[in-house]
Amino acid sequence: MKKILIYAASLLLSASLAHAQLGTTTVTNNLTVAPIAEAALTIGGSATTLASAGTNFSDYTGTTPFTYFIRTTKSGGTGSIVLKVTTDFSDGTAKGPSVANPPDSSDTLKYTSTVSSPGTAASAGQQASTSATTPVATFGADAHSVKAGNSASVAWDLSNDPLYPTGSYTATVTFTISAS
Repeated sequence: MKKILIYAASLLLSASLAHAQLGTTTVTNNLTVAPIAEAALTIGGSATTLASAGTNFSDYTGTTPFTYFIRTTKSGGTGSIVLKVTTDFSDGTAKGPSVANPPDSSDTLKYTSTVSSPGTAASAGQQASTSATTPVATFGADAHSVKAGNSASVAWDLSNDPLYPTGSYTATVTFTISAS
């Protein structure tokens, strides 16, 4: 009787091990992604310095390089980069450089943008503003930057008026990129 019990226990153990080895299940799962229109930009380095090229009151010039990232909708999508002077030049007098209230009507801050494809740069000689955004670049439907971003820049030109008192002046420019 002892042999039968050992034999029966051994059969039960073998059956349960065999069952565990045969139980394999495979399931699948679908992953869905729906990329949307997106945009971002980065401005590298420090502040842009505007400097005069020499004598005879040549204009102050400088360049702000930046990198943009964009994806617009395949059909009917658009995008843009605009800028606005959000804090004007100021030294506390009405004689220094100013975007909103220059000492002379010819004392303007202008810029020209350069934008790599798929962007299209705004026309040259844009006049910066403190009251409204002004164009830097536009994008059409199904526009895609490379993953590392695409290059662009704004070349600034500020009139050099002898009326400006000596000193240092700073203005803040806000860039905005959008995509739909």
